[in-house]
Amino acid sequence: MTQPIKLNLGCGSRTLDGYLNVDKYGEPDLILDLEHLPWPWPDNSVESIFLSHVLEHLGADTDTYLNIFKEMYRVCQPNALIHIIVPHPRHDDFLNDPTHVRAVTPNGLALFSQKKNRQWQQMGAANTPLGQIIEVDFDLIETTMNLDPAWQKKLAEGQVTEEEIYHAERQYNNVVQSTQTILKAIKQ
Repeated sequence: MTQPIKLNLGCGSRTLDGYLNVDKYGEPDLILDLEHLPWPWPDNSVESIFLSHVLEHLGADTDTYLNIFKEMYRVCQPNALIHIIVPHPRHDDFLNDPTHVRAVTPNGLALFSQKKNRQWQQMGAANTPLGQIIEVDFDLIETTMNLDPAWQKKLAEGQVTEEEIYHAERQYNNVVQSTQTILKAIKQ
């Protein structure tokens, strides 16, 4: 039996010990364009995927983006965890980089959960049931919002409350700098 694989996809110069570090450029363990499918790993062989500031660069074409999720699902073992860090789409870190082709949000990632798809259908919601459409199932386990340093300082000094931050994040740019989301592959 082979060892489960841990992937650090789009690693750039941020390599992780114990992971297969993969990127299109530089000197990773494996040079691979993540938009060229299929990936070289067998079905159900990956126990963990780490994507730090990667997904916002992939899939300018919607079909390519959806196929990347299908490919992640294919290679993941049941209950594999996928750690995703992306810039918040209303932060200058996202807006200023011309290589960012797609906003990636926790609510957008939740569209790949078949459990959520069923709940929304029962409610009559208009959310696109991507999990059902492309036959993947990722539960959203956790999301962390990383505040811009200026807002983090205001919060730490008691100048704003968490509720005020929540409302500001929905109205203004540069409140949340990035989001960290953990997905779990749901498979039989």
